[in-house]
Amino acid sequence: MKREFAAMLLVLAAASAATAQNKENVFTVKGILADSLTKQGEPYATVRITRKGEPAKALKMIATDKDGNFKVSMSGNGTMTLTASSMGRKDVVRDFTVTPGRKTVDMDTLFIGNADNELQQVVVTAQKPLVKADIDKIAYSIEDDPDSKSNTVLEMLRKVPMVTVDGEDNIKVNGKSSFKVYVNGKPNKMMSDNPTDVLKSLPANTVKRIEVITNPGPKYDAEGVGGIINIITTEGGFEGYTVTLSGNAGNRGAGGGAFGTVKQGKLTVSARYNYNHNENPENKSEGTRLTIGNVTEASSDLLSTGTNKSRYDSHSGSLEASYEIDTLRLVTMEFGLWGHDSKAQGGGTAQGKEPGTDRELYFGRTATSNDYSRFSINGGIDYQRTFANVKDRMLTLSYKISTNPQTSDSHSSYLDMRATDSQWQDFVNKLNEQRNDGQQNSTEHTFQADYTTPIGKIHTLEAGVKYILRNNTSENDRWERKLTDNDFAPDTDHSSHYKHRNDIMAAYTGYGLKLNKLSGRLGLRYEHTMQDVEYILGRGADFSKNFDDIVPPASIGYKLTDMQNIRLGYNMRIYRPGIWYLNPYFDDSNPTYITQGNPELTSEKTHTVNFSYSNFTPKVNINIYTGYSATNNSIEDVTELVSDVTLVDKGLQNPTGKDVIYSTYQNIGKVRSFDISGYVNWNATASTRIYANVYGRYSHLENGRELRNHGWYMSTNGGVQQTLPKDWRLSMNCFYQTPWIMLQGKGNTWLNYSMNVNKSFMKKRLTISAFASNFFKKYRTTKWTEQNTNFISENRNRMQLMRYGVSVNFRIGELKAGVKKAERTINNDDTKSGGNNS
Repeated sequence: MKREFAAMLLVLAAASAATAQNKENVFTVKGILADSLTKQGEPYATVRITRKGEPAKALKMIATDKDGNFKVSMSGNGTMTLTASSMGRKDVVRDFTVTPGRKTVDMDTLFIGNADNELQQVVVTAQKPLVKADIDKIAYSIEDDPDSKSNTVLEMLRKVPMVTVDGEDNIKVNGKSSFKVYVNGKPNKMMSDNPTDVLKSLPANTVKRIEVITNPGPKYDAEGVGGIINIITTEGGFEGYTVTLSGNAGNRGAGGGAFGTVKQGKLTVSARYNYNHNENPENKSEGTRLTIGNVTEASSDLLSTGTNKSRYDSHSGSLEASYEIDTLRLVTMEFGLWGHDSKAQGGGTAQGKEPGTDRELYFGRTATSNDYSRFSINGGIDYQRTFANVKDRMLTLSYKISTNPQTSDSHSSYLDMRATDSQWQDFVNKLNEQRNDGQQNSTEHTFQADYTTPIGKIHTLEAGVKYILRNNTSENDRWERKLTDNDFAPDTDHSSHYKHRNDIMAAYTGYGLKLNKLSGRLGLRYEHTMQDVEYILGRGADFSKNFDDIVPPASIGYKLTDMQNIRLGYNMRIYRPGIWYLNPYFDDSNPTYITQGNPELTSEKTHTVNFSYSNFTPKVNINIYTGYSATNNSIEDVTELVSDVTLVDKGLQNPTGKDVIYSTYQNIGKVRSFDISGYVNWNATASTRIYANVYGRYSHLENGRELRNHGWYMSTNGGVQQTLPKDWRLSMNCFYQTPWIMLQGKGNTWLNYSMNVNKSFMKKRLTISAFASNFFKKYRTTKWTEQNTNFISENRNRMQLMRYGVSVNFRIGELKAGVKKAERTINNDDTKSGGNNS
């Protein structure tokens, strides 16, 4: 009996041991994958875990995060193999053993290197995501897009989520033309004032990524309804140097440039220079303005035609340097310049007709020529101090100076002028030959201090102050030659010399929270603006204008999984009117179209609530954004058809009693809009990438009086990129948009398409590309309309959009890192830069 009982105990013990042996052990594998040279985390690499000796069957497969971290939970026992791989890198392989009861396998830091010495034929098994999302921004990786080898930054901008670039190269962010441009987190005035021209001259291979900041925190200036485009330039960082040379030529011009970085010890210097020459072929336009409603003897319909062609040369360059005093102190310096010189010639006809008939009232021809030059020169220095005892605590002191001189010379001639109806003779006599010379300059000094510190593990506080001193000067001189005279005489009534001082004081504070999968930001920003305008010559009256604005941004994000997150945000952005909106100068140089600024304008405020969802996997990237915006005092360009007698009090001399167009600005707009945008990138195969960027906006606009307009605006941009054997690449892109909605009319439809083929040589150091766009049709005609209660106008423009050419890019030297940047620096984005708010 005892023997039977003992045998039973042995059987039960064996069964228990077998059960324990078969029960799966749950454990976690974690670690960091980093570059073997720079020690920086390797983002979005593939980590694969298999049983040892069974490489074909993956037990788990994940991607590292943006800092190279990975962490995965799984079950099992025994010896296993971890393989980390990334495109263009040599695989990292590590074996590890899991015993019963072991809960954590810490791989520590795994270093990955380039696969330069691997087999000649490399099979690509994964593509890095092009798009990444954070709580307040979307980032597009330019350096990981093959098209960056041959395109400009403007062309690459067409692919960035929430950004549209139409056929005339007009840029909108989140459907709005009000936005600011930063470079490496610092505001760039020349890019914000002329984004199209500057970004068109900047080669994409000098840019690492482009960030679209849709929910700017309190550290950013409150200006810019659409948001902020932040351009991050290329970087690297060990001893050595690298130089990239580029050139391009096509049917519209040619250009070239060089970019280089050198590092020696604690000093790093980076420099860039680019030159572009562009020829714009002759464009033709025609327009009609019809009088509706109350028609009198002073009314007329206007039919016009025009031609214009131009050429321009642009130069741009930058110099950046950083010096590490020690591990806690960093000094960075920058210098940049941009120059643009253009010449244009044109002509046209103007014919006045009796409304509703073909009877001519007057007729004339015009000839125009314009010379224009603009430069932007800026520099700055940042001192950054971190603290050894508190990680992420930082103090930054910054100073920046910039100046923007420009000149303009124009000549307008009225030829073959005649008044078919004698009642219009006085009106025709006002159309005299003119010369206009202008000189403008803006110089600003900015001082700023920023401080940020963590509180515990999940809280962050930030605060800062800023002061901007901006001095603008403008001298516009006009000469006029009467039809009966031979010499030009100064026209002091239409000349204007003034000084504009614009000082801005700002302070902000912010709070950040990061708790497991939840993150949030809350802040408050106060801005006080002081403006004084003094007229030295001309009919303008001196005036002063002050603004006070309080901006309370807030955003919250939740990480659903390692690949998915959702974000909810609120922000209030402002449009602060610039001098060109406030200037009361009465411009009747064209007596049929008179313009004037309004010194009574106040800051325009837009409130926006938005929600977005992102899902980024090695195969598919998705980002969806929705937002609702409300503006109750938007600055609108109000255009009316009025008798010129009503303009005498505003400054018109010698009225004729005829109807003319009068345009000015008023805070009368009420805008409600619903925005939705979607971006999807599908890595169909290891060598095929398909993407689409879709945007839609429903707007309701009114001026509180008789003007209303509403409707949908849609745009889409999509394309395919195909990697072919032997380092060939092919990409095709297409852009389409419907007419955009304005308070007094609508824009036009656009369709653009392009193709790019490139081939790499010498281990991808040399890339040759051929490009073409809009090649099926040489000319395209666009149309836009404008309407008020007593007139309707339509304008059509025929332009040549066909473009083709070749580009060459060659890199020499080796360097993996570049100029360090201070994490906080000066961000001036405080003036409305023009354009509509559609």
